[in-house]
Amino acid sequence: MTSTSTQPTRPPRDGTTSGRELAAIALEAALDKRARDVTVMDLRGISGEVDYFVIATGESDLQIRAIVEGVVMAIREQAGERPVARDGQPGSSRWIVLDYFDLAVHVFDPELRAHYDLERLWGDAPTETVTDESPVAALLAPDAPLPTVPEDDSAADAEDAS
Repeated sequence: MTSTSTQPTRPPRDGTTSGRELAAIALEAALDKRARDVTVMDLRGISGEVDYFVIATGESDLQIRAIVEGVVMAIREQAGERPVARDGQPGSSRWIVLDYFDLAVHVFDPELRAHYDLERLWGDAPTETVTDESPVAALLAPDAPLPTVPEDDSAADAEDAS
């Protein structure tokens, strides 16, 4: 019998800035580059790999490049960290992922964002979309509660059937 665990499967990063703080920096940087539909997802307790997603949409290759470069530069300048991995390249990819261990930043073009729909895929995670008019995400507040993982009803249904 195998057991599943929500414990991280990779070593923690060396940086001292929390995933929450990195997400706030990424969020602000994406908004500064006029990203659309900037969304924060709190995956603490849901994913064993990452605590937060910041998801943004760029309208063109040029804007996607600007968003990605803006996020990388802001996190480097404010937290002294660089992504440990980067998937995709601006200009040739329509989906770029920046991996900061506790944070994954996804920058999409509109078509791929709609196709992959990470908000639906990770539907159990608390999600908040921010705008220039309301640039603060309550999910990133220092006192934001840890999300709760919904219980699996299939075990209860099997017990009721016996």
